[in-house]
Amino acid sequence: MAHLRTRRRHALLAVPVGLALTASLGFLPGAATAAPQGTFAVQAPVTTDGPQLSYVVNTDTARGTVAKVKKAVTQAGGSIVAVYDRIGVIVAHSKNPDFGKTLRAVPGVTSAGATRTAPLAPAATTDVGKPEKVKLPKALAQSAARSATAGAEPLEGLQWDLAAIKADKAAKVNPGSRNVTVGVIDTGVDDTHPDLKPNFSRSQSASCVTGKADTSPGAWRPFDPAEDYHGTHVAGSIAAARNGVGVAGVAPGVKVSGIKVSQDKTSLFYAESVVCAFVFAADHGIAVTNNSYYVDPWLYNCDDDPDQKAIRESVGRAAKYAQDKGTINVASAGNSAHDLAAKEITDTTSPNDTKPLPRKIDPSKCLDVPAQLPGVVTVAATGVKSLKSYYSNYGQGQIDVAAPGGDRYQVPGLPAKDGRILSTMPGGDWAYLQGTSMAAPHVAGVAALLKSTHPKSSPQELQWLLKAQADNPGCPTAYDPDGDGKIDATCVGNQHVNSFYGYGIVDALDAVQD
Repeated sequence: MAHLRTRRRHALLAVPVGLALTASLGFLPGAATAAPQGTFAVQAPVTTDGPQLSYVVNTDTARGTVAKVKKAVTQAGGSIVAVYDRIGVIVAHSKNPDFGKTLRAVPGVTSAGATRTAPLAPAATTDVGKPEKVKLPKALAQSAARSATAGAEPLEGLQWDLAAIKADKAAKVNPGSRNVTVGVIDTGVDDTHPDLKPNFSRSQSASCVTGKADTSPGAWRPFDPAEDYHGTHVAGSIAAARNGVGVAGVAPGVKVSGIKVSQDKTSLFYAESVVCAFVFAADHGIAVTNNSYYVDPWLYNCDDDPDQKAIRESVGRAAKYAQDKGTINVASAGNSAHDLAAKEITDTTSPNDTKPLPRKIDPSKCLDVPAQLPGVVTVAATGVKSLKSYYSNYGQGQIDVAAPGGDRYQVPGLPAKDGRILSTMPGGDWAYLQGTSMAAPHVAGVAALLKSTHPKSSPQELQWLLKAQADNPGCPTAYDPDGDGKIDATCVGNQHVNSFYGYGIVDALDAVQD
């Protein structure tokens, strides 16, 4: 699960649940010739003795072109999984080792490539059984009682992050509209959790794991609640209900949905699943998507590699489709402490589904997808001291806004005494996590509040408001979060826009007042 923003390197510190608050063509490559009248000829049998891989094939959106490319996919030894004709993306499986190369030679195809380096595994069931709720540890009972007496949620006294962006005050003005739904594109969401059940939208939830939406009951739930807890934690930060149970979300009055895109057992997020998720969100009236991951298996996708180019193009088309339909997409910036505006970055983790091969990349040409796609709100993480989290990526012109993601070096006082983010876990539990995975849902929640306040605003207008209302702490004089005397990163920019915080830390109270 190296792709999840909370799980990259040292950035994940999950408290165990029991402790954490209970804590294209059918021709051989090189042998193709164009047949008369724009058709394609098969000159030899297609080889299908390779590993079965999943591919994305990107075409223009003309009906005739899509039809011809679909035929070419079949002729090249591929089977079609899904066709997103409105954005010109075809998802296919093939054992033909030259499938991508063959399809790239088909007229009308702009790019085509494998979405993974590991063979496809058999699909697993989406039935995760009945969640088991864990009781609140006795050590937290007194804190919970104090919070409840003060009119807050039982565990709200441990949520320093809500006060950091004034979400606690915003909830008293406007907790968000039921007409606004935030789609959590992630490992699945446990909709039976008592903090999530009141706000969960089943009609806007699905599994996109195969690249084709499955809306059968429960398909959106985690494969393994013990391992695939990421999406449930994210969902709670966005919209945990103020119902006298557990924690509160940034926008406790809006609805939340789950769009599962992670593979069973590996929890990898492949392009075809993410394409499906963005299209599903757009077609089902989802106002905001939260994307706390990067598309596997490449940390950065470079255009000079045909597979990576196809991944970047297909996901980019799907994200733009969602934006054009009125969805604002929010994504985490990443946990590698990389300067995304640097001239060169060393990537030691790609591909993460087989054997990583260290490489040096130019971040201006090789993008983190979906975080660096045009129009996507890119979010850096901060701690309780409003300082950039030690793990968070940064970069001048690369970060839009920042939000609480937690930091083990920035620790609040009582009662929390934990610098990470507390939220919901499968089975009715709660736990602490840290990462830009936790920062993005705070921004998604504020975006949902803005959409509630300005229901007719476009994604571009909402993004402008996020930036205009953000509070920028400015560049620190010396950035040494672990206190070892070594400067860990250099912030550039000014009080209004800089490489650590973009336009600043989002403000939930402003979102419901303006």
